[in-house]
Amino acid sequence: MATVSHGGTQELFRFVAQHRFHYGVRRLCRFLNVSASGFYAWQQRKTSRRDQANEELIEQIKRTFTASRETYGSPRVHQALKRQGIHVGRKRVERLMREAGLKARVARVYRKVAGLHRFYQKSVNLRKDLPKPTAPNQHWAADLSYIRVGSRWLYLAAVIDLYSRRVVGWLLGKRKTVSLTQASLQMALRNRRPKPGLIFHTDRGVEYRAHELQHLLKRHGIRASTNRPGMCTDNAEMESFFHTLKGELIKENRFYGEMHLRDKLAGYIQHFYNRFRLHSSLNYMIPVEYEALVA
Repeated sequence: MATVSHGGTQELFRFVAQHRFHYGVRRLCRFLNVSASGFYAWQQRKTSRRDQANEELIEQIKRTFTASRETYGSPRVHQALKRQGIHVGRKRVERLMREAGLKARVARVYRKVAGLHRFYQKSVNLRKDLPKPTAPNQHWAADLSYIRVGSRWLYLAAVIDLYSRRVVGWLLGKRKTVSLTQASLQMALRNRRPKPGLIFHTDRGVEYRAHELQHLLKRHGIRASTNRPGMCTDNAEMESFFHTLKGELIKENRFYGEMHLRDKLAGYIQHFYNRFRLHSSLNYMIPVEYEALVA
């Protein structure tokens, strides 16, 4: 019989205990190359303090994982437990989540190739030479993405504050138009009322470079900033937001129409993403909580 470590034997015995009614103890023990008598002796022992602690901890982990809409991986669960006053090693949380089969939802972001028609007017990336924002309403970023509902595509335009990663404006539409991106910006302006000098960063697409939107920026004293040609990473924060949203909300969920999707987006963005979700880029704080630090 192959040598199995004490910790490894404990795990095998737990596996036998979980599946014994379906497969039978002796059959499982033969398959796993462990002793049936050893299993019965293990079963009669009192639960160790460590195992008791693990059982209590996994229940806390499950509650935190469920509260996150099953979107937190082990790093965020670990940080959420710390905020609850539960101090435990990150590797231990990772191991217990793996053993319990708790895995955060993720998804690839699908982005169609942008249209060929662009306004090739002169534009610059103002952000690349500036330090990171130190307060809200200094740097905003915006972009749009595609969400499939049934056999058709809907378009989500969003604006985030780069200081706190808070979504300050968004709109779902049936068409990818300047009106869509402009309306999402107008929502952000109503919500935040920024002072002149704000930098508004986008890609080079016509939906953001159009004259109507540029005129709106100038009217509010906002400075337009754009990606450098071929450098989509210049707007990495927006790419990250859409990746997160599609992994945590869109993947594995079925939407019955535009109104259903809009309701789900409102709940996710305004209540979960902005007011509950821990952000690693904010040292595992919540956007509204992070903004409160400079209020």
